[in-house]
Amino acid sequence: MDVVFRSGELTLRGHLAEPPATAAGRRVLILCHGFPAESWGSAAVSESYPDLADRLAAEAGWTVMSFDFRGAGRSEGNFSLDGWRDDLRAAIEYLAAHHDAEGVWLAGFSTGGALALCAAGEGERVRGVATFAAPADFDGWAHDARRFLEHARNVGVIKDRTYPEHFDVWAHALSEIRPLVQVPKIPPRALLIVHGADDDVVPVMDARALADAADGDVELRVLNGAGHRLRHDPRAIAVLIGWLDRQSA
Repeated sequence: MDVVFRSGELTLRGHLAEPPATAAGRRVLILCHGFPAESWGSAAVSESYPDLADRLAAEAGWTVMSFDFRGAGRSEGNFSLDGWRDDLRAAIEYLAAHHDAEGVWLAGFSTGGALALCAAGEGERVRGVATFAAPADFDGWAHDARRFLEHARNVGVIKDRTYPEHFDVWAHALSEIRPLVQVPKIPPRALLIVHGADDDVVPVMDARALADAADGDVELRVLNGAGHRLRHDPRAIAVLIGWLDRQSA
């Protein structure tokens, strides 16, 4: 079913999948999409996630929510990295307020995975995190923030030509938000890091750096022959379903 919640002054939209009536359904998973590629843009970046939510609810017996970060899909607003961080916080608060859940887990892809690590590192409400092709930092974006701003406009996550009002503040978030700093705070909570060996967008060394920072208390899976778009790799989804089963146990 469709869900609507607020992140600050913005309205965000998502999809909530309930497990079969025979399942306990007291564990809640939030799916976090990545930053859109230029070829498909902001309107389509999250369009396959409701189907994934339905599948995970049916097969793993969890309540699963996917949602569109600001500037993407059906949600309001313009992209900023700290804004996306705030959106994930709002999604966690929304589910905690509306569901009698044993806890909230996060599964994120690329940028969504990196922000999931940050959300878990910042507070104890998140019980576990699974990331797929997540970067260890956003230094590549921060290095030429004006060029990245134009890229964000080109892919459609920034629609207002006058945005951002304060470029320096917008750009600062690209260097200030650092998953590599937050990941050591997650263990002993569950942590799964999945990466493609042939990822040409986020180097596999980022996954190894994140795993090393977690001081070994992490499940690291590197998929041979896999690229960046792990959302569409059946092996990655199978790993996620297996991980959710272990969380239930």
